[in-house]
Amino acid sequence: MTSKIFKSILSVVIAVLMSSLIIVTGVLYKYFGNAQETQLKDELSLVAIATEELGKSYLENLDSDRYRLTWVNNDGTVIFDSHADISVMSNHLDREEIKEAFLYGAGSSSRQSSTLTEQTIYEAIRLKDGSVLRISVSRATALVLVIDMLQPVTVILVLAIGMSALLANRMAKRVVEPLNKLNLEEPMENVAYEELSPLLNRIHAQHQEIKSQMQALKNKQNEFEQITDNMNEALVLLDNSGKVVSVNPAAKNLFGVDDGCIGKDFLSIDHKKDIRQAIVETIECGHVYFYSKKNGRDYQFDLSRIDSSSGVHGLVILAFDITDQVNAEKHRQEFTANVSHELKTPLQSIIGSAELMENGIVKEEDMPRFLSHIRKEASRLVYLIEDIIRLSQLDEGAEMPREDVSLLAISEEICNTLADSATKKNVSLVIAGDNGIIHGVRRLLYEIIYNLCDNAIKYNNPGGTVTVNISDLQDTVKISVSDTGIGMAPEHHDKVFERFYRVDKSHSKQSGGTGLGLSIVKHAVQYHHGKITIESELNKGTTVSVLFDKKS
Repeated sequence: MTSKIFKSILSVVIAVLMSSLIIVTGVLYKYFGNAQETQLKDELSLVAIATEELGKSYLENLDSDRYRLTWVNNDGTVIFDSHADISVMSNHLDREEIKEAFLYGAGSSSRQSSTLTEQTIYEAIRLKDGSVLRISVSRATALVLVIDMLQPVTVILVLAIGMSALLANRMAKRVVEPLNKLNLEEPMENVAYEELSPLLNRIHAQHQEIKSQMQALKNKQNEFEQITDNMNEALVLLDNSGKVVSVNPAAKNLFGVDDGCIGKDFLSIDHKKDIRQAIVETIECGHVYFYSKKNGRDYQFDLSRIDSSSGVHGLVILAFDITDQVNAEKHRQEFTANVSHELKTPLQSIIGSAELMENGIVKEEDMPRFLSHIRKEASRLVYLIEDIIRLSQLDEGAEMPREDVSLLAISEEICNTLADSATKKNVSLVIAGDNGIIHGVRRLLYEIIYNLCDNAIKYNNPGGTVTVNISDLQDTVKISVSDTGIGMAPEHHDKVFERFYRVDKSHSKQSGGTGLGLSIVKHAVQYHHGKITIESELNKGTTVSVLFDKKS
């Protein structure tokens, strides 16, 4: 910009300087030309008076190399000429200044030389005797004047241009300096040229608009990051060259990367064949999904192509953790198989006993024993079906009516119900602790304590003890059911809550359990958002503790 201003100022200066020189030269030339013509007329008047009085002798006595005097008779013949031989001179009657002098008493004219370098000025006056006296002088033309002045003018121009260049440079810097110091971040704080106010106002308006747009983009980016950061699914965005554009925390954990992967080729992060092939197919087809194991868990990978009118912009990779669904399907299949087996066993026993009785094979005295067996197996079927129904209800997560329930009161009720079973096993029931009131589903809380106490009795040793302890803490209520029974090894602690899992199948069969009691306990505790823990050692008894939040 400084260069442009400098050039503009210098160009203007040169143009003005040249114009001024031309104008001044023209004005001066005209001024001196007029002065010379006036002086010439004055001198002619003086010579005319002297000639009228003294005649030709006066003219002959004049000695002037500058002026030329010519005396012409009224018929055009030359009487006298100070610079030429009158005998060879032609008639001057056709000369313009002579004609005007004969007609009007005075005349004037000027004629250029053939080379255009000299101009002759003529002034003529009519004398009293009717003749005409003419005076002439030669002067240089404007072209000659310009040529003669070329050297001084060139020197002047060089000096003037040099000074102008220096001043123009300084002026340009002074003009640009405030512009270079403009604070474009805060344009309204600038104290600069008034002419810049509209520009600064527009810049300020644009800044405000850009800030607004940037804030909107930032808000959208933050919103996008908030959404993707809280996603359980792994999300990866790739550009059209396969480089990572964005990756959320779940994807970082899945692929074992950090923010340093941004801008890298995704295949350098995960170069497995299935993902590489899926990317190629997605670019061709638009959408691909496949299943794969990663980090010991099952995932469904869903790849989609990002298209626009200008072509392919990139890919979206979503990875869903379907381990729970896979395990649920596996458990469902196992549960179905176990239910079929558990239902089939008592039914086969009932059918077999009934066939023997129907065919008269059973003796009369054995009939009560067979009927008792049928009744026990039928009761076992009923208990199994009831447990399955309870588990189904808990799996569905249907809302059940809640109320304030005392765990101590429920425990006392359950111990009264199980008193006969405890007596048969020679097991003592002990209840201790606080009232333990929580807001929950009474039936499910009853199932939790009942199953824990029932298992503690079944798997206890003769002469053993079952202790139910309730602790009312500040924000929680804890209930523990302890026994002095057979206990179990640590590898069974997490599995005993699975459906139909039995530590000792032979002992469980003798105890008549369905294998669903602890699974019901687990789901009922989860329904109340509680926590369940188990402590057990072989031949040293078992303690199962459940922690409830009062606010749940």
